[in-house]
Amino acid sequence: MPANLHVRNVPDEITRRMKARAAANGRSAEAEHRAVLEQAFGGEDKQAWLNRADALRAAILARRGGEPLPSSVDLIREDRDSR
Repeated sequence: MPANLHVRNVPDEITRRMKARAAANGRSAEAEHRAVLEQAFGGEDKQAWLNRADALRAAILARRGGEPLPSSVDLIREDRDSR
C-alpha cells in the first residue's frame, strides 16, 4: 500500500532545483519527487548489479579468447609512442 512521505527543512536551493527539474520533465513536483525516489531506490540492489557486471566481464573475456582487455595506460602509451 502506498505511503505518504513528508520531508521538512529542505533547503531552498534543492526546492528550486526540484521544481525546475519537474518543469523540464513535464511533471508535477509531486510526480518528480516520486521519480527521484524510484530512481534512487527502485532499481536493482548493489549485489545484483555487481553480479551482472561480473557476468558481462566474463562474457567479454570469453569472446576475446581469454585474453584480458588492455589497460587504458597501455593504450595511451602506445598511441603516444606511435606519434
